[in-house]
Amino acid sequence: MSRSTRERIIDEALRLFAERGYAATSVAEIEAASGLSPGAGGLYRHFKSKYEVLAAAMTEHATRTRLQIAEALAEVHAVGPTVAVEERLAQLCRSGLAKVREESELTRVFFRDLSQFPELVGVVREGLLQPMFDSITTWFQAQPEYREAGLDWSGIGAVLGGAVVHYRLFEETVGEPPGRADRDRFVASWVRLALGLLPQPAAAAV
Repeated sequence: MSRSTRERIIDEALRLFAERGYAATSVAEIEAASGLSPGAGGLYRHFKSKYEVLAAAMTEHATRTRLQIAEALAEVHAVGPTVAVEERLAQLCRSGLAKVREESELTRVFFRDLSQFPELVGVVREGLLQPMFDSITTWFQAQPEYREAGLDWSGIGAVLGGAVVHYRLFEETVGEPPGRADRDRFVASWVRLALGLLPQPAAAAV
């Protein structure tokens, strides 16, 4: 499906912001990358300013992410306890890695440029980052194996979700995964840590 001019502007602007930074990207450069005549004002037929393009990118990606996370969570829940808990955990971790990778441009802009736009920090926090942490919390609370664990699932979600975000951000900024652990090793280790949260059987009375 071909993208509209507005969609091209948003996509290309976000790519340029991620590569060069918001301040270093000009409207003319966004226009050229979007297939418009640079400097001719084509961007202003769709947006009032470069800031409005940035705001649209953050808002629309956040809205899409909220929907995608809800759909992904429904799929993971649909698997149910018929699949081994190790496999369910691995699927949850891989889904998180895939989502952070998909939004790598947005997250780069978020951590590098958005401190000057607190209103947009809130949009990304509530639309992308917090829903991912909440989804992990919700997932663990729904699994029968963890029902009796009695743990602080919001705290657990922050730790496990933070590990997923950090893994992708480290790759993006450093050029290799943390600890040089490839994705399969990361997922296996993540699953192993999560399995350690399972309630331990009571010791038999002596």
